[in-house]
Amino acid sequence: MTSLNDDIRDKLRRLSVFEKIIGLNVLIYIIACIVRMVRDIPPRTSVFTWFELPTDAFDFLLQPWSILTYGFIHYDFYHILFNMLILYFVARTMSNLFSVRQSLNIYFLGIIVGGVAFLILYSLFAEALSLANRPLIGASAGVRALLIFICAYMPYRETRFFMITVKLWYIGAILVAFDLIGLFTPNIGGNVAHLGGNLLGYFYAVQLQKGKDIGEGFGRLMDRFTNLFSGKSNLKTVHKTKKKSYAGHNKDEFNQFNKQKKIDMILDKISKSGYDSLTKEEKEFLFKAGKD
Repeated sequence: MTSLNDDIRDKLRRLSVFEKIIGLNVLIYIIACIVRMVRDIPPRTSVFTWFELPTDAFDFLLQPWSILTYGFIHYDFYHILFNMLILYFVARTMSNLFSVRQSLNIYFLGIIVGGVAFLILYSLFAEALSLANRPLIGASAGVRALLIFICAYMPYRETRFFMITVKLWYIGAILVAFDLIGLFTPNIGGNVAHLGGNLLGYFYAVQLQKGKDIGEGFGRLMDRFTNLFSGKSNLKTVHKTKKKSYAGHNKDEFNQFNKQKKIDMILDKISKSGYDSLTKEEKEFLFKAGKD
């Protein structure tokens, strides 16, 4: 029994960050199903109200955390199935090309921007469009942000879609087209959130191609928040060994700079010639860099 518990703990430790996010989404969905069964609540009915993003801006002020937590709530089986499947495959691609921290920034910023777009829609056009008072739930905005980011950053990279080989920008264009058509369906709020995630993913990719990581500030904010619960000591070392300077930077900063430049060169090669044009060494370098 002890061996089994150790095996389970070991497998859980080996899960990637996005696999843990997927697991958390599935766990919350299962809990919602159990609560509905116990309380005899109809399917797709709100269970975790305080974690869903409300339509009213004043209600949102009472539960500001919902701008993130709504991305973990699903009540429909097919909703969570498609979101988690796409997130799993997209996250695997991202891990081979970008750091986990950068991927998380895109994902959570997509959820936030999608939620903001949803709130703006209901604040300005709820009465004019006779919108139903349905809160926003689901990870779609974050998943779309990752998808569109990849499609915009490497638009000419080819991928297999069933038996057809297509360029990534075709996939991105089709996704955006479907979301625009969705503005004329009853789920207008959800599709506006999708478009918010799409916009974030596209803008992030365009800025990163210019050498600017727009999610860096958000990443630092999240680091500070998680450090509050990490139990790390706040004591600072008084005596430090002075590090050798390399072009005005210490050794660690210099190595990180060179590493990022190499990553950018490889990604530029992928954008122009596709992933298959990389050498074995370049693929291994990207894979290792994605795990850092």
